[in-house]
Amino acid sequence: MTPARPAFRRAPFALLLPALLGLAFLVLPLVGLLIRAPWSDLPRQLTSPEVWEALRLSLICATAATALSLLLGVPLAWLLARTEFPGRRFVRALVTLPLVLPPVVGGVALLLVLGRNGIAGRWLDSAFGITLPFHTSGVVLAEAFVAMPFLVISVEGALRAADPRYEEAAATLGASRLTAFRRVTLPLIAPGIAAGSVLAWARALGEFGATITFAGNFPGQTQTMPLAVYLAMESEPEAAIALSLVLLAVSITVLAGLRGRWMSGS
Repeated sequence: MTPARPAFRRAPFALLLPALLGLAFLVLPLVGLLIRAPWSDLPRQLTSPEVWEALRLSLICATAATALSLLLGVPLAWLLARTEFPGRRFVRALVTLPLVLPPVVGGVALLLVLGRNGIAGRWLDSAFGITLPFHTSGVVLAEAFVAMPFLVISVEGALRAADPRYEEAAATLGASRLTAFRRVTLPLIAPGIAAGSVLAWARALGEFGATITFAGNFPGQTQTMPLAVYLAMESEPEAAIALSLVLLAVSITVLAGLRGRWMSGS
């Protein structure tokens, strides 16, 4: 039987006033964006070649960054959720560090490691001729760096909620650990993987600081939508508003897709 909902109680004024102010603080800038949007000129703004090139590059790089996050993040989440090893808490803290690290700092760190004169970048350049900074691949790496923690946290939570006895039962039937992971664990945590993938994709799509620091702002090569917004604000504010509306629409779509998992209806 479903428990009855608690009766509605009127909020005290001391809490209601700051709550309404907080709501206005978060909503009014978005309302201002909609009010000041050049609706009559919007089709021309959104059909310009520069906008489509930035949008195409953003979608490709965000998708590639999400794929890289899945390839590396799902095994990492399994390691954190299913195994015990010394320093696991420290490793988890390192994994979640990009969530609170300023993106520009992440871009500088990537340059120091993967730049042409970086710790690993020097070797990649001399041995294989691979240069990652200021290239489209650099955009993918920068976006994956800031987006992967969202995926890891979501998948680790799903793994901890999944009953490990299903995997143990598969093992007793002769399945290897890899087979049990592929045939049992992955289907169990599929909703968590899907939610984490969407969050990672949205975070990658909106990444700015690490991208401009590690990959630069070259149209057609590294200029994603957030970078195009930044550049347009200096010369054509109406174009910046139009680009911002596209990113706002994507964000709303992501929230709508995740509503059933992350939000409770009233």
